Amino acid sequence: MPVDLPGYVTDLKEHATEHGFHVHDERHFVETYSLRQSWEVDVHPEAGCGGPIDLHMALDVDPRIVLALDDYLATLGDDDTEPEGTYHLDMYFNWAVPPLQNPPDLLILATDLAGVGGTTLPIEVTAIDSYDAVTDAAVRRLTIMGKVSLNLIEVVTGRDELCDVLEAAREVSEYLLDRVDAWMAPPNN
Repeated sequence: MPVDLPGYVTDLKEHATEHGFHVHDERHFVETYSLRQSWEVDVHPEAGCGGPIDLHMALDVDPRIVLALDDYLATLGDDDTEPEGTYHLDMYFNWAVPPLQNPPDLLILATDLAGVGGTTLPIEVTAIDSYDAVTDAAVRRLTIMGKVSLNLIEVVTGRDELCDVLEAAREVSEYLLDRVDAWMAPPNN
């Protein structure tokens, strides 16, 4: 029962389509010194084809955790022993939002998204105001990120389906889609 992360990412992409996403791109990075890896998948909600909201999912792989799990699984016999333990990897959900001319109140947005993502997909909202020139108005860029911890034992045994997480990610995406046009419009003076 080896840890098949490429297969898991392939299944994740298919699973994302079942939850209302279109998959656009996939990347795999390997850091040569530490062998740390990252699988990245770019998706957007079906309702937002051609729209301004994209979701970037990234699985951050610490090779020490995967190797420790591989070593542990090698010690188990073929006698249907159920693996146990705590072997976790982080998966990040980052929403790309275009620059906003009429940005929302961050506290209200963070509170609303916390209600949408719930404890299944905790959401963090940050903003950066930038100025092209001193005389220009500020342009606000939002950073919206969710993070979940994947139990590799559940991944290896096929029990980790991420249904609730993907549903929460779709709901956050649709929440943003419903509001982003108003945020991008010039403010009424």
